[in-house]
Amino acid sequence: MACLNEFCDFFNISKGVTEFYQNIKFEDEGKGEVLVDRDTGVESEQFIQRRITPRTGVILKGTLFRPKDAEPLTEEEFRIVDIVHRQLMSFIARNRLQRTVYKFGYFDEDDYPNRRAFMRYLDEKIQKHEQYGYTAACINLRHFSLINQDIGRPMGDVVFRNYFKHIEDTIGGDGIVVRLGGDNFILFFRTELKPTILRILAGVPVYYDENNKDKYVMVAARAGVYDVTEKEPLVAPGQIMDKVYPAIQVARQRGLAVVYYDEEMDKRREKIMTIRHQFAQGLTAKEFKAYYQPKVDVNTGKVVGAEALCRWFHDGKMVMPMDFIPILERNNDICRLDLHMLDIVSRDIRRWLDEGRDVPRISVNLSRRHLTDPNLLDKIIRIIDNHGVPHEYIEIELTETTTDVEFKELNRVVCGLQQEGIYTSVDDFGNGYSSLNLIRTIPWNVIKIDRTLIPEDEEKSEGNTNRLFEHVVAIAHDIGMECVSEGVETVKQVGLLRKNNCRIAQGFYFEKPLPVEEFEPLLDGTPYLDKLKEIS
Repeated sequence: MACLNEFCDFFNISKGVTEFYQNIKFEDEGKGEVLVDRDTGVESEQFIQRRITPRTGVILKGTLFRPKDAEPLTEEEFRIVDIVHRQLMSFIARNRLQRTVYKFGYFDEDDYPNRRAFMRYLDEKIQKHEQYGYTAACINLRHFSLINQDIGRPMGDVVFRNYFKHIEDTIGGDGIVVRLGGDNFILFFRTELKPTILRILAGVPVYYDENNKDKYVMVAARAGVYDVTEKEPLVAPGQIMDKVYPAIQVARQRGLAVVYYDEEMDKRREKIMTIRHQFAQGLTAKEFKAYYQPKVDVNTGKVVGAEALCRWFHDGKMVMPMDFIPILERNNDICRLDLHMLDIVSRDIRRWLDEGRDVPRISVNLSRRHLTDPNLLDKIIRIIDNHGVPHEYIEIELTETTTDVEFKELNRVVCGLQQEGIYTSVDDFGNGYSSLNLIRTIPWNVIKIDRTLIPEDEEKSEGNTNRLFEHVVAIAHDIGMECVSEGVETVKQVGLLRKNNCRIAQGFYFEKPLPVEEFEPLLDGTPYLDKLKEIS
């Protein structure tokens, strides 16, 4: 250091500055480290600046200054200073890059320890045989987006960091907390701290203005928890992930605060993997069939439509829909299945038309997962047109949505389908919380009233469900929607539909979902006229 100072004194270098940025974006925003290596305090001006950008994407800048009134350096003096500056920058770059590689490896761009840091910590514990007597928890902050909306993202970031620091301080040096991404964390701590940690996860006030104690928000989290004991030897860091991930998923799905891992989760996980593997094979082997449940005119007994429902036959047995649909809905597999069903239905409709049958409109269900696909409309139309089916024979059923983003996409899809002459229906109407807004804003063709809004036989005519049903049907008619009641199971319910002018019924009173060969004969005539004679 003394030699460097002597060098600077000899060449009258009054100031040296080194700047370090993780990327160009941070450089533009001024987010980096600025170190003043030497500053004599005299008024100076820049005379050399060097910028190094290694392949890692980091940026290192070095700038030298000389007094404004200093005599200019000779060409040889400038060359010497330039060579020494290059060597210094190269030395600094090598040392900084070592630190940067570590930081890039074990911290995210917001400077939180990452998943790799967690795996490294666990691996060290396992190597030292110190992994038992600890608890792992995967946590997800609850409704943190609402906190950002309420106090603004900058203050939300402060809350986020303070909450992280609170957990980190509670765990102490014998444990670790890292960020997995978004508002998800994973913790590893002494089991004796578990009551304290769980109290924090249940909800704690987090301040975002240290000078104003009224400036705080309550932050709570869901958690998947696993206690590491010698009953189940922990020999690899990945085992922890295999325990806490299924637990936090159950907590999210069921709206629970804390879920502990158990062996049943492993069985469910194996089942999920098996279903996903068999699904791909099943599509190729044409194991998925369309079963049709008739929609019946309660005045004439004629089949005026049908809903296509998926049935899976694997190894000679039917796989129940509840055993595979929820699993496929966890990713885009459900989208592949939906479009496959649309292809089957379009093929059947084309054949019925060619045979001269009286073909009704057939509805096909689409999952909410499709709403994020900007090419959905093109895919639907391409499948229908490939079979030469007029668009009015197809109805797309979509369910209610739970977010503003989904709502906007739903509106886009419904309007796009209608422009192509494809009917749309809102499925399970009345089973959610946004029903009235859904039919007020989106121009559906058909409203399918959920079975929960159809009165039971024993309910009195002046009961609440009767009144709700009556008004929902009236609203649908007033705004020009076709009305279908699902889950109709008794003759009394059919009578109620007639009384309230709800013309179309779907349910076990008339028919269960049928394979295509049993459904086809119902297309002609009035197959359910005798059923209607039972109605008084």
